Amino acid sequence: VQVVEAGGVLVQPGGSLSLSCVASGFRAGDFARSWFRQGPGKKRELVSVINFGGATNYAESVKGRFTASRDNAKNTVSWQMNSLKPEDTAIYYCAAARAATVAPSEYDYWGQGTQVTVSS
Repeated sequence: VQVVEAGGVLVQPGGSLSLSCVASGFRAGDFARSWFRQGPGKKRELVSVINFGGATNYAESVKGRFTASRDNAKNTVSWQMNSLKPEDTAIYYCAAARAATVAPSEYDYWGQGTQVTVSS
């Protein structure tokens, strides 16, 4: 089983970034897929959930700026992040769970994380 994120970089405030997450070794299309993030000195927080059918939910802090999508044929979830702010700086983790849930403990599979830094 593997969950691999990609796309984390240094970006200026107001900039855009795309993250991707590819899963293998399990039927990722049967799982809800989520993005969590953990900023410096902060707890890991759920930022976005996309369920089996593609319906999405977002944390208020990113609503209107971040957009999630999934391609079940490729076991891939993508995330378009626009209007980035310094407070978006964090390690971003992709995770998969059998049901769309907010609790990290309910997630079966996790990626290693990718660093996103928003700074001028």
